[in-house]
This record gives sequence, C-alpha cells and structure tokens, in this order.
Amino acid sequence: MTNTQIPAAPPQQKVTEAAPAPRPSARERGTRLLAALFLAPTIVGIVIFTVVPIVGSIVLSLFHWNVIDSPTFAGAANYREMMNDSTVLVSFRNTLVFMVLAVALQLLIALTLALAVNGRMPVWLRSVFRSAFFFPLILSAASISVVMKYLFNQDFGLVNWLLGLIGIAPVPWLTSENSAMAAVILVYVWQQFGFSFLLFVGGLNNIPKEIHEAASLDGATGLRKHLSVTLPLLSPTLLVASVVGIINALQVFEQPYVLTNGGPGDSTRTVVMVIYETAFEQLRFGEASAVGVLLFVLVMAVTALQFRLSRRFVHYQ
Repeated sequence: MTNTQIPAAPPQQKVTEAAPAPRPSARERGTRLLAALFLAPTIVGIVIFTVVPIVGSIVLSLFHWNVIDSPTFAGAANYREMMNDSTVLVSFRNTLVFMVLAVALQLLIALTLALAVNGRMPVWLRSVFRSAFFFPLILSAASISVVMKYLFNQDFGLVNWLLGLIGIAPVPWLTSENSAMAAVILVYVWQQFGFSFLLFVGGLNNIPKEIHEAASLDGATGLRKHLSVTLPLLSPTLLVASVVGIINALQVFEQPYVLTNGGPGDSTRTVVMVIYETAFEQLRFGEASAVGVLLFVLVMAVTALQFRLSRRFVHYQ
C-alpha cells in the first residue's frame, strides 16, 4: 500500500469581533440631557397646542355636537353638507380671491419700499422708515380695524373727505359689494406688509455689492438690473415672504369681521368667519370642524405647490 498524504487543513483564521462602541462619558450624557430639557417645552407645546387640536378637529368633524347633548357619529355627513352649503362655498371663493389680491399687493408694496429704503439715504432715516413700516404689525388687528372702520365711513370718514377735496364723490367703501373687499384688502395689507418689508431689507443686505457693480459695468441699470440681478438673488426671501403671506391670508378673520361683518351679503365672508359663526353662534361644532379640516388641507396644498414651483424659480447663491 502506498501512503497517501492528507493535505493539512488550512489554519483557522481568528474572527475578530468589532470593538464595542465607547460608552458616552458622564459629560456627554449630561449635555444630551440638558439639550432634551431645553427642547421639551417646545415639543410639549407643539403637541398640546398643534397636534392635539388638529387630531381633535378631524375626529370632531365626524360627529354632530352642540355642546349640550352628547356627540353623535355622523361619518362624512358633515362634509357632504358643507359641499352643499352655498355660504361655505362662497366663503372659500372670497378667501381665495382675498389671498391672491392681498398677497400680491403686500409683496409688491413691501419690495418697492425695501428697494427705496435700501438706496442712498442716511442710516438714521433708514432706521426711522423700518420702525414706521413695522409698527402696524405689532398692533391688534381688531383695534386697527375699528379705527379704519371710521376712516372708511361713507358719510364722515376721512378717506371720503380727502377724495372730496379733489372732486370725487363719496365712495361706499364698506356698504357696497364692489368696494367692500377692496377696503378689507387695503386695511389688511397696511398692517401686514411690514413683515415682508423687513424680510426684503434683510435679503437685499445679503446680496454682495460686487454683483450689482458687475451688472452696472455690463450696462444693466434701473429696472433691468432689478429684474435680472436683484430678483433672482432675492428669490429665497421672496419664497419665505410669499409662503407666510399666503398662510396668513387664508386665515384672515379680524379685518372682515370688524369692518363689514362679512357683508354686504356674503361678499367679504371668509372661511374662518364661517367656522366661528358655525361653531360659536350656531353651536354646530362638527360642521365647523369639517370646514376647518378642509381649510387645513387647502393651506397644506397651496404651501406644497409653492415649494414645488420653487424648484424652478428660486435660485440660491
């Protein structure tokens, strides 16, 4: 017999286990705990005052409830009733019209004034303009609307008195369907444009002066420079101002409620006014919640559309 050599088995390789991750030190644990404690009030506030009301409104929209009696399940009946209610449909139409006109006018005025203030003027005068334009925003919308209601009065209002000096007949600002919405928009824009104004001033200050100087050397002047250079570089700020402006405009309440109470007829009635009247005057909280849910969906849809379109029109440096 011949001796056959059996090949030796290859040496077994030692499997090296991954070293366990080092445990965080006491100082790191303390830092994380401190950060969690600082974040806790904000998170708790968001959950209590935002998440819980949203979920509660969605649930309540599926019930009939007048506060006095026990709630009864209604399913989608509140939504069907809302779609067949002419007042609700008109309020959504008025709110959308108000949003488009008010936000467009607000951004136009704010941008124009920001470009003017950002021009050549003393620093102290620039600070005066900034404070003056922002001041209406810190006042109560209801108190401003009360004052404006007297100013726009057809018989003894200051606005019609000034128009009479140049030969214009008194305008029924708050009692005509053709002019009531215009008066509400003017009052709203007068109070709200200060926020967009400050955003635009900050955005203009962040644009490097070298870019404008280069555009001037290339022959761009005046309006051409603003359209080709300033607006593209200001587009991120314009996006923020438009998003905030649209969200606020879709929730307008104080100005039309105080100035016209939704009239004449339903020409200035907004969605939030319908929610208020349905819930607190008619005690139909389920139906009011259904309108609120639809308004929430509308706000989210419009905001999502803005961010979708921003991919094409917003340019970051």
